[in-house]
Amino acid sequence: MKRILLMVVRNIVRIPYAWIKLCYLAAHVDQYPEKELYEYLRWMDFHANRGGNVKIDVCGLENVPEKDGFIFFPNHQGLYDVLAVIEAFPRPFSVVAKKEIGDIPFLKQVFACMRAYMLDREDVRQAMQVILEVSRQVKDGRNYLIFAEGTRSRNGNRIGEFKGGSFKAATKARCPIVPVALIDSFKPFDTNTTKPVTVKVIFLPPLNYEDYMNMKTTEIARLVQERIQTAINERIGMDG
Repeated sequence: MKRILLMVVRNIVRIPYAWIKLCYLAAHVDQYPEKELYEYLRWMDFHANRGGNVKIDVCGLENVPEKDGFIFFPNHQGLYDVLAVIEAFPRPFSVVAKKEIGDIPFLKQVFACMRAYMLDREDVRQAMQVILEVSRQVKDGRNYLIFAEGTRSRNGNRIGEFKGGSFKAATKARCPIVPVALIDSFKPFDTNTTKPVTVKVIFLPPLNYEDYMNMKTTEIARLVQERIQTAINERIGMDG
């Protein structure tokens, strides 16, 4: 909460205009190209991060496929995760997120501008519809981000179990799977401090369809989880 207040105070001159425009864009997403919406989100994200003493350290951008139509699978540390990836990655992507956070002010408008899907984990039919729609859009060249843990790990840089079902959209789309390691992404919003913090976003080499076509989704989940945790452990060891 303290860091959010700091972000607000240090951007107090920009906030009235920025908030009004964000709400307008969120209510009229069909009138704007995805790139324009995403660039505005990145502008807001950049200024919020600078005001809140948050630095984004990006590694591995060269690993992301040049052709759109892939899915990011990062570890899930907190509410800040998507904002970290937005600053780190210059091309538009959308999100599949749980419906519980769909009504949080600011995140609600951000997800609307990203044309995100809010997943009801209690509604199997709705979840399957989301999987089918996401796979169709990925085939058409949109990029997505899915949290395979399903919920925040709440264990800092120790990630939780990746769920095989989270990879069904990728297997149906036969698209590249891009593991993303987030380090210290829980600190901006989930710690009660305003001290400078660096969040690391590491894009790992992708799994192309040929790499996982003969694997079960549970096996894919285990492999992606292991690669991300290994990258986190290696980077923490280097920094420590």
